[in-house]
This record gives sequence, C-alpha cells and structure tokens, in this order.
Amino acid sequence: MSKKIAIGGDHAGFEYKAEIIEFLKELGYTVQDFGTYSTDSVDYPDFAHPVASSVEDKSNDMGILICGSANGVAITANKHQGIRAAICWLEEISALARQHNNANVVCIPARFIDLDLAKRIVKTFLTTDFEGGRHENRVNKIACS
Repeated sequence: MSKKIAIGGDHAGFEYKAEIIEFLKELGYTVQDFGTYSTDSVDYPDFAHPVASSVEDKSNDMGILICGSANGVAITANKHQGIRAAICWLEEISALARQHNNANVVCIPARFIDLDLAKRIVKTFLTTDFEGGRHENRVNKIACS
C-alpha cells in the first residue's frame, strides 16, 4: 500500500478534497495537501502541477486531483513525463487504470459523482496493484522521451 499521497484541486473540488483527506488519514495514509484551501475561484494548473511534480519526483507515492469535470487537472498532470493521470468516475475504471495503465494520479470529477463514490474510487485506486505482464510494454511506450 502506498503511504504518502499528494492531493490537490480547484474550487470545484475543494469540499471533496477536505472530506477525502480525512478519509485517507483514517485509512492510515500520510497526505500532503497542495490546495486550494477555499471555494474561491482559482486556476486548476496551479494545484495540478505541484501534485504531479511531487509524484514524479517520488516525494509522494501517488496523487489525487479533484476538479469539476476532472479534465483540466488530468490534462495538466499528464504534461509531466512521469505521470499517468486517469479520470475515474467508477470504481471499476479506477481499478483498471491501476491494473492496466499503472496510473499514479487519480482525477475525480466532483460535479458528476457523489462523495461516497469518490471515496470508493480513491480507495480502489490506492489499493489496486499494477498487473505488469502484457501491460508493461504498453505502459513503457507512453512517455515521449
């Protein structure tokens, strides 16, 4: 189980982020919160880049990003060569993102799923292992460098 988790999001993800942080702490994870710290309107890249950087440099084991649709944070995080950010709206998708894609950042669409589902998605993502095997070669082809 990964123990150090980076989390961040914009104003649309703020309320879920606060609840998910508490949920993760109850599960025994160490959480680094990269903001935002209120519902005031902000720019999602200001939070997605630091989360992605901290996973990329291995300061944190995995990341969680939350915004309205999850698209903005996923696009931003995936600009980082060492990041495989997956938008997840079902538990099964979060499991497959880990099993088949070795995703290391889960992106939650706060405006489209309820909080309980978001927590289940995060837990599934963090507790599912990469299968390797035939998926390893595919994942190794993702980076541009």
